[in-house]
Amino acid sequence: MLKKVGIYAKKNHPDAEQIALDICARFKRENIEVLLEDSLAEQIGQINGYAEEDIPARVDMIIVLGGDGTLISVARLVVGRNIPIVGVNLGRLGFLTEITRDELPLMLDKLISGDYLVSDRMMLDAFIRRDDQVIGKYTVLNDIVINKGALARIIDLNTYVDGRHLSSYKADGLIVSTPTGSTGYNLAAGGPIIYPEINSLLISPICPHTLTNRPIVVWSRSVIEIEVKFQDDVVFFTADGQVGRKLLPGDMVEIRRSESRTLLVSSPSKDYFEILRTKLSWGG
Repeated sequence: MLKKVGIYAKKNHPDAEQIALDICARFKRENIEVLLEDSLAEQIGQINGYAEEDIPARVDMIIVLGGDGTLISVARLVVGRNIPIVGVNLGRLGFLTEITRDELPLMLDKLISGDYLVSDRMMLDAFIRRDDQVIGKYTVLNDIVINKGALARIIDLNTYVDGRHLSSYKADGLIVSTPTGSTGYNLAAGGPIIYPEINSLLISPICPHTLTNRPIVVWSRSVIEIEVKFQDDVVFFTADGQVGRKLLPGDMVEIRRSESRTLLVSSPSKDYFEILRTKLSWGG
């Protein structure tokens, strides 16, 4: 039974205030407590906001008002807690924020009654190793990207799958994504779309120097290792397109399936294929 719900919103979005107020009013009638992230609470004139990192430990469900980028950032906050996330899109339909504003009243009814479906999405753990020491660990929903600086030359990346040499990529970079992330940077780089609940990993080179270097799909339990060879310029590691750091020659990035999962509440009126047709204008 739903008792406490957390709400996050895209910062300073003009529509977030009224939608958050409507949600609070609906849940209040059902005696469901609502916890608002600090900036959203301030935006709607409430003084009892919470730090964004404190909400997941206190709630049964989270509602995100915004776009896919906002939802992805919240997904990292709830790692390991198995809390369902409801994505309400404040702009155009998103791949992850499936619920439109028109669907929201029906969705709230279903959340209250417990009559909703959850899509179980795999995540990735990435470790950056330097001189045999782990200097960074990241858990992501979409992808890990290793790419060159704006003015850098093509970079060299030795890539291994389960200890076996896959390729020494000469490219602008390399993307390792989940099926959920297959419709992100991976798609723009020419990678395939993978149904989101299929457990697999995608490796896609970005503008490879050798045109026969193509994206490859591997088993979800594979361990991918990427070694940065000698470079004369900056190489960047980016997690979900939102956080990251510079890499040095000799750094090793290890990527594997995470034990954490992201639980996304599905739209009550559309399926994944309808979302693809709408977002990508298939058949239009």
